[in-house]
Amino acid sequence: MPHLSGVSVLVSGAGLAGLAAAHDLTAMGADVIVVDARDRVGGRVWTIRDGFAQNQHAEGGGDMIDDAQHEIRALAAELGLTLTRILRGGFGYVRQDDAGRPRMVRRRALRGWTRLAGALDEFIHPYRLAEQRWDSPIVAAIAKRSVASWLDEVRADPELRATATGLRGFFLADPDELSLLALVDQFAATDAWGSLRRIEGGNDRLATALAAPLGSRLHLNTDVVALTHRGRTVRVTVKNARAQSQITCDYVVLALPATTLRRIPIAPSLPSPQHDAIARLKYGRATRTLLQFSRRFWRAPRRPGAFGSPLFFGAVWDGNEEQRGRAGILSLLAGGGASDATQSLVAKEGPRGLAQSLEWLGARGADLVGSKQIVWEQDPHARGGYAYFDPAYDPALRAWLARPFGRLFFAGEHTSIRWQGYMNGAVESGRRAAAEIAAAHHL
Repeated sequence: MPHLSGVSVLVSGAGLAGLAAAHDLTAMGADVIVVDARDRVGGRVWTIRDGFAQNQHAEGGGDMIDDAQHEIRALAAELGLTLTRILRGGFGYVRQDDAGRPRMVRRRALRGWTRLAGALDEFIHPYRLAEQRWDSPIVAAIAKRSVASWLDEVRADPELRATATGLRGFFLADPDELSLLALVDQFAATDAWGSLRRIEGGNDRLATALAAPLGSRLHLNTDVVALTHRGRTVRVTVKNARAQSQITCDYVVLALPATTLRRIPIAPSLPSPQHDAIARLKYGRATRTLLQFSRRFWRAPRRPGAFGSPLFFGAVWDGNEEQRGRAGILSLLAGGGASDATQSLVAKEGPRGLAQSLEWLGARGADLVGSKQIVWEQDPHARGGYAYFDPAYDPALRAWLARPFGRLFFAGEHTSIRWQGYMNGAVESGRRAAAEIAAAHHL
């Protein structure tokens, strides 16, 4: 492992990306300081424990870990954390019936996905010929279409449109907002997906385990408000409460969402393509609602524990099946326009109104004993759930999101190629940024 003894690094952002970078840099001997504007670590990984009966908890942000996500699994194992398998019953689908009522789709649950994949074949093959390089003219031609315009072009029937709309619970964007490239990229992936897991005791245990060794080198409630880099020195202006101070260091890791990063003055300025890559990146609207009921009415033989949906409540899944107790928590993720619709319903009718919309799952008569709602687009430190690519985004700019500039290095889920939008992408990007600093320092 490269040695960075005597090298000082400031990491901006104490989410999984920043903490993973700090973990590796510290192991290499670097003198690391981590700052974050929040009053907690974890960023968009946030385990909610307050307000739920029987000491239960559920995830308000990043939730599921797939078997194929090796980096986060390896880091959790290194820190002695246990992963518990969840959602063994797989995923189902919910859509409106002829009377406009939500109904589970049972026998043909996967038909919509299979049809969508088949309809995208004409794009998937050339995308693979381009080796999935986002600087290819092939990719540029796909990217400029929206999912909505493509559905119109192929004269999609209601089933295909409903399936595509249901993906807003995955991409956090409606068909008219989302580039067709996002779907092509997803269906062209060759990695085999496996079982899903959570960290036993809450996903935030990964963040707290990474943060614990930092001690006084972790500064919460601290904003980066300006950054100057010249020669071999980087000067970072930080603000804590009303006091400003400067920190001088050798390198900086900017592990912030693009929504926050683009608000920080940087001198000299980033290269024009890099500035545009960050400035133009969109973040999806995402409302996460956790509903705790007195009994787990959604459990039934041969019934999935998770459901996709094009309806206003979004995706629904068992939020804490691995925990003991008669009570249980359902997790709802409403993306894109569903985020607005969910917020509107809760504003008018409260969480009970949202609970009543789950009668198709058997909610009638169940007691709602606790709830929590997180609207990520209203979070001042995230301003959205996670990044997505719209038809106006030039795909050739994507590589600039992760490209180092001088002594500035970049991390975060939005900089990941294979795992953008996932906790694994955040961890992987942080470790990559740390390795880049080590490599650059020894050039």
